[in-house]
Amino acid sequence: MNRGPPREHQWLQRLVGHWTYEARVDTPEGPKTLRGSETVRPLGDFWVLMEGQGEMPDGTSGSWLMLLGYDTGKGRFVGTWAGSMMGHLWLYEGSLEQGDNVLPLNTEGPAMAGEGSLARYCDVIEVVDEDHRLLGSLMLGNDGQCCQFQVSEFRRAG
Repeated sequence: MNRGPPREHQWLQRLVGHWTYEARVDTPEGPKTLRGSETVRPLGDFWVLMEGQGEMPDGTSGSWLMLLGYDTGKGRFVGTWAGSMMGHLWLYEGSLEQGDNVLPLNTEGPAMAGEGSLARYCDVIEVVDEDHRLLGSLMLGNDGQCCQFQVSEFRRAG
């Protein structure tokens, strides 16, 4: 019997809509400000598909797709992320925190330094209010400390 989506699936629906963003990114050349947009649409009641495009630190444009849902068997949010700028498929897992407004998504991907090595990352989605959300990206360093290297501020468009 299908009882409908649990609260975690309903939480995902808060992300649905058209968004613009401004990102502050740390690069070897110094901090940069990048802009773009993202459209989040439901895939039934259980998933959201996030499709974005925007400026890259090297001056080119990039695009990406993220699929995010809640796996009731694992009791965790799960997702994937793929972008036009790299050949790595990111796999996410995480749980809601801080009054159900913050979703840290743990993953592993290419290290920023060192060809072929992997590093641990955490992308954190924070819903500030219905028209404002943040996305922060952190990397776990060799010293065991997390370092934030990017934060994007999303505003609902229209």
